[in-house]
Amino acid sequence: MKKYIPIGADHAGFELKKSIIKHLKEKGYELEDFGCYSEESIDYPDYGHPVAEKVNSNTTTLGIVICGSGNGINMTVNKHQGVRGALCWGVEIAELARQHNNANILALPARYLTTKEALLIVDAFFETEFEGGRHERRVNKITCS
Repeated sequence: MKKYIPIGADHAGFELKKSIIKHLKEKGYELEDFGCYSEESIDYPDYGHPVAEKVNSNTTTLGIVICGSGNGINMTVNKHQGVRGALCWGVEIAELARQHNNANILALPARYLTTKEALLIVDAFFETEFEGGRHERRVNKITCS
């Protein structure tokens, strides 16, 4: 069974999203593209919320969101109670986001990464497992009631 990944981006992340989709499909992943579908100016929450909803509906799903700085779309997905979005601009940050924080959505800053850097970050995020242990106690304290 192929691993499923929901992905969404705003206009600033459109080109990078296309490269990531191609890269992950070549690796055998199944992707659901929530848009956007051009470089025409749009609102990032319209594309972040559907990704967050998919991740929330399946606890084993990891997603990707992209905007210019990565901040706005990451703030959007983190409004969803079960989401732990991580803004990652380096491989080690992506690995630690998975290992220590059990991040389930990767947020990328399209305007600050080359495609090559972004693909390395994506690979690190999806190839790294949550360590659990002392980190699980901390992650469990993130959710507010």
